[in-house]
Amino acid sequence: MCIASSSMADSTPPKIRILKGAEPDLSAATYQIHDESHTIGNALRWMIMKNPKVEFCGYSVPHPSENHIQMRIQMYDNLSSLTALLTALSDLDNLCGTIEGAYNASLQQGSYERWHEES
Repeated sequence: MCIASSSMADSTPPKIRILKGAEPDLSAATYQIHDESHTIGNALRWMIMKNPKVEFCGYSVPHPSENHIQMRIQMYDNLSSLTALLTALSDLDNLCGTIEGAYNASLQQGSYERWHEES
């Protein structure tokens, strides 16, 4: 099952795919996230585990030459792991926006040292 679809003419795989073996209610599922690595994997795992309704979350990079990660999410009380994943992605996006705002505000204050390399 694909979460983010791509057109048939487009050869790019969907961004997120649910792998075989998921529970019918998606209370436990493994998601394949295309074109991502440890950079998003660890941050997303951390964000998902902040949800107290998540029983387990882990990710792996199946092989260094494969351009995707696999994220396993198991929920308490038969809740949807897909909802937990999408919420965590949204929360992570908001966190990045907050950090970017603080960084830009700090840059505008100009209280940092400038260094120029001589040619």
